[in-house]
Formats: sequence, structure tokens, C-alpha cells
Amino acid sequence: MAEASPRFLSLDVFRGMTICFMIIVNTPGSNGAFWPLNHAAWNGFTPTDLVFPSFLFAVGNAMSFTMKKYQQIGTPAVLSKIFRRTALIFLLGFLLYWFPFFDMHNGHMDWRPIGGTRILGVLQRIALCYCLASLMVHFLSRNTVFLLSAVLLLGYWIILLVFGDSTQPFGMLTNAGTYLDKAIFGDSHLYHGEGVAFDPEGLLSTMTSIVNVVIGFYAGKFIQEKGKTYEAISKMMLVGALFIFIAICWDSVFPINKKLWTSSFVMITTGIDLVVISFLVYAVEIRKWNYLNWTAFFLPIGKNPLFVYLVSETIITILSFVVLGSKSIPGWVDTFWQYVAFGKVGSLLFAITVMLTCWLVGYILDKRKIYIRV
Repeated sequence: MAEASPRFLSLDVFRGMTICFMIIVNTPGSNGAFWPLNHAAWNGFTPTDLVFPSFLFAVGNAMSFTMKKYQQIGTPAVLSKIFRRTALIFLLGFLLYWFPFFDMHNGHMDWRPIGGTRILGVLQRIALCYCLASLMVHFLSRNTVFLLSAVLLLGYWIILLVFGDSTQPFGMLTNAGTYLDKAIFGDSHLYHGEGVAFDPEGLLSTMTSIVNVVIGFYAGKFIQEKGKTYEAISKMMLVGALFIFIAICWDSVFPINKKLWTSSFVMITTGIDLVVISFLVYAVEIRKWNYLNWTAFFLPIGKNPLFVYLVSETIITILSFVVLGSKSIPGWVDTFWQYVAFGKVGSLLFAITVMLTCWLVGYILDKRKIYIRV
């Protein structure tokens, strides 16, 4: 994800806030989390369900800066840049799920077979959405992109109704997306966090998540074109409110569901993101609200979002190999916070500790002017 222009501090802050929240919800302590920090069990919506869509929205924001450079180079060079970046992010995501590449059995290290490794996932979805959204906005007109986005949202709804189970087209194991993933990858290469072979980042639902990136792209482009004006933020807020209204209406026939990434889910998440980014432009760019320099906290992560995310996904695993006495380092940290504040409060403090550790990595990189672009 490319770094935004310094003129638009709000976009860096938005990215930083998104990654900070993502780390907190992804690394809870041993005693569970408060309900806002859990995903909805199935249909419905919680604040946590906004995290990944906001990451995709932020990818689109960053694209609005980098894609301008692509207008100056030929088509072969554009395709080369897009496909190379897509392949690299996808590979990083695959290796992340395979990591640490071995398992411990009776004190011996056994190579973790690739046959049971998840193929799709968070970074893989980011890669595919980045690729397809980039191709759309570079080669197609804006109106064509908007029309295609509508087709993706409506088409996904129709596909689930036609090719899913007739009695439960939106069920976890009875939807068309699960059928497709099992047919292509097989059960062993899917996510099993729900206790069954079901991938919330499956192939079919990728078609709707592309729209999150597209809307993020045009939001970023709109901010650049219209500048830091009341007109710009009022229009974005109105569009965001309209999207939320559409989502609420659509929910009655096509439920808001993060794990299926339904079209109504796209509408509510992009609507909220538009409202949030509008408020940040107002607060940070126009009114200059920066009490106690609060924006500075989010910048180190906002400037290196993808790398800090990778750190957050590997740091617990790496530190788990460092055993002090009877527990690993994460185990001792978790025990400490459970002693200080038992239960979910202790779990939250553990998650915040992990987030601050990742923030420190971003801070060190930022101080040294190191920005890792994948």
C-alpha cells in the first residue's frame, strides 16, 4: 500500500486507525473479548466486521495516488506492475498461513505439509481485489466502473440464489461460494476456524469485496480533486448515508453478513467508511483538531500498514518459541494481564500490548524514513 501525500494526513490516520483496530481484534488474550471486538456469529454486524472492509477501502485510497503514475507508462508496464504486486501479496498471504512451516511433536520438529495449507485468506483477498480493481479503474471509464460494480453486487446476489441450496442459499455450507471453493480447492485447503471447511475469504465473495476497493479509490480521488472543502465532505457524507440506507433496506432480503461478504455488507461498510473519512478530513484537514497531537500516534502504522499487519500476524507465533520457565513470552504477558485485570478486560489489555508492540515497529521504521511498499 503506497504512502499518501502529506497534504492528506487524514488518509494516513485512517489507515493507521484501521490497522490498530485490526491488531486488537485479531490478538485477544486467553479470556475472550467484549462483543464489539467479536465478529457477528453469522448475519448481523459488529464494529469488528468493519475492520477488513476498511482495510480494502484504504487500499483503494492509496491506489488513487499510485494509479496516476500509471497514466504516464505503457500498457505492458502497467500490467507488469499490477500482476507482480498481486503475485507478491498473494504469496505473502499463503506463506503467512503456512508459517512457521513445521509443527512440534514430542519435542521434534516435523515439516508442516503443504497439502493442508489454506490457499485463500486476508492478504490473498487484498491481492485479488487490488488486481481486479486496478485493471478496472485504469482501463475503463468511471461510469463503466460504477456500472460493473453494480453488476458485481447484483450478480453475486443472483448467483447465491440460483446456485445455492434452494432452502438455505445463504447458509454457511449451503451457499454457492462454499460449493465452488470445495470443488476447486478441496476441504483441506479451506479455513477451518468455524469447525468446518468454510472460507470467509472464498473465491466467489471476492467479486463483491472488489467494490470496497473501488469505492475507496474514488473516495480518495474525489478528496484530491475537490480538496479540503465543506462541499467535498458533505457530498461524501451524503453518499455514505445513502449507502447505509440501501444496506438496511437490502438486509431484509439479502442479509448483512461479513463471512459471506454479501452485497448489503459492502453497502453498509463502504457507507460507514465514507462517513468516517469525511469526518477525518473535517477534523484533521479543515479544523486542524489535533489535541495532544493524537494524529501522530496513527501515522507510523498508517505509513507502513501492510508490513505492520504482517508483523502482527507473526509476532505471537515467533515469541511463542521463546520459553521462559513454564511459559512462552506471550503466555507470561497474558498471565500478567489476567492477574492485573481478570477476564475480558485482561484480554483487551493483552491485545493492546500486542498492538503497541507492532506500533513500536512502525515507529522505528518511520523514524528511519523506511517505508516498505509491497
